[in-house]
Amino acid sequence: MPELPDIVVYVEALDRRITGQVLESVVTHNPFVLRTFAPPLGDVAGKVVQTVTRVGKRIAIGLKDDLWLVLHLMIAGRLQWSDDGREARPRRGDLATIRFASGTLRFTEAGRKHRASLHVLQGEGVPEQIDPGGLDVLSCSLEEFRDRMQSRNQTVKRALTTPAVLSGIGNAYSDEILHRAQFSPFRLTQSVRPQEWERLFSAARDVLVEWIERLREQTGKGFPKKVTASRPEMAVHGRYGQPCPTCGTAVRRIRFSERETNYCPVCQTGGKVLADRSLSRLLKDDWPARIEEWESY
Repeated sequence: MPELPDIVVYVEALDRRITGQVLESVVTHNPFVLRTFAPPLGDVAGKVVQTVTRVGKRIAIGLKDDLWLVLHLMIAGRLQWSDDGREARPRRGDLATIRFASGTLRFTEAGRKHRASLHVLQGEGVPEQIDPGGLDVLSCSLEEFRDRMQSRNQTVKRALTTPAVLSGIGNAYSDEILHRAQFSPFRLTQSVRPQEWERLFSAARDVLVEWIERLREQTGKGFPKKVTASRPEMAVHGRYGQPCPTCGTAVRRIRFSERETNYCPVCQTGGKVLADRSLSRLLKDDWPARIEEWESY
């Protein structure tokens, strides 16, 4: 799922291309993508784009007359831009084609689960109305961060990725933040000591800022093309079995449903290997509990 750094770069690239431009038409290619019926989709045609902004993990395109086109990419949604304004034949995975005077935006989704969505909304304060309420780590204080993270006693991993707690952080960057801060993903928020909050807060800000700058540099003046959850430059996310860049220990993983959490057992859990829910159920007592036991396999 594209997260805060990816969405920031998408928004910046769109802002350069469509702000001040006329939205000429929106054509949907999938019956599941449009999740609203009033106002009708046709109302956005002919409206000038006034702003492009990030709301959590959503991209909100503000138009004249308080109309908003809101795109939620979810896990597999992506955006592609073409300076050629001619209508192209839809390809497999295309959800919608949005034409502007300056070019064409294709909204796509890989797979068949139809999670990505498009909403047409109208009224004052739409971004505030659709905002899940999470704090922006890049603008909040340490005290605000600590208080929000401790509002419920849950794992630090869960708190980092809950939209109502923090804005825009998902599975990938939470792994990177926890590795940078040397926190176990299963650490409970109310067990975090006062002096540890600053370490976690600094790690969250540093990781997000570093990745925003890295993606900006990779994109340049172009449009983001390789938006992916796992990147080779990441420390642990998507790097199962590869060496931790800090200590060299093989990165481990926890799989649950469709998600995978990656971590370093030496840097983050004191050498303890966290139980993988699916595999540990099969192995039971044979599941190695510490990294030393894994290395003997």
